[in-house]
Amino acid sequence: MQLPFGPDPRTDTLERIQATLIRAFGRIIRPDDKRRDPVWVLVQGVIGAQSKTAISNASTDAIKARYGSWDAVADADLGELEELLQGQTFPSVAAERLRASFRKIRDERGAVDLRHLSNLPDDVAMQWLEDLPGVGRKIAAGVMNTSIFCRRALVIDGHHRRVMQRTGLIPPKADTARAYDALMPLLPQEWSAEDIDEHHLLVKRLGQVHCRPRNAHCEACPILGDCETGSALIPTR
Repeated sequence: MQLPFGPDPRTDTLERIQATLIRAFGRIIRPDDKRRDPVWVLVQGVIGAQSKTAISNASTDAIKARYGSWDAVADADLGELEELLQGQTFPSVAAERLRASFRKIRDERGAVDLRHLSNLPDDVAMQWLEDLPGVGRKIAAGVMNTSIFCRRALVIDGHHRRVMQRTGLIPPKADTARAYDALMPLLPQEWSAEDIDEHHLLVKRLGQVHCRPRNAHCEACPILGDCETGSALIPTR
């Protein structure tokens, strides 16, 4: 008779990291009024490559204000749309991907609207989003988790992936999709969509403050005891 393997110890590590980061940084909870329309979240993600969040948020609001509706953006002049996105890191790429994405949504759904995703299983909805031009795993997870959908999908940005790689919870060279596939089964079952969102925001904060791409501040890192890389460099406290 085959015996069950039991819980994965990496889940315990994630729970411990979460509790430690809450003690270090305090709670980071997204208010309900910050959960936007899923199309807004999609736009912010598509145009936001390597741009600061505040800039991408402002650009997304400017697009909606200029065109009045998301459907009108699908018919926008590409040069005019690029001009609106001059604050973004790659305005021409952002404009092309956004218009192409909106046109594909309209071709398939008749309008630029993502409400149908609320009726789909998470994995099916994520795949539908990832089939859009310029939409990868991070953006798809953002639409599902941080919008009014509030679904159990983990957003993984560069900071989050770097921290998880250094802790040893995901392979060193894992890209975002592989990191997502590795981490989602490890998340505690009792974590809600809001808990998963907070986990991302806390780990992102850690990556910004301590777990820097270069010259990481391992000696001051609150999760040093759970980090393979840091513990190998500095004896745990």
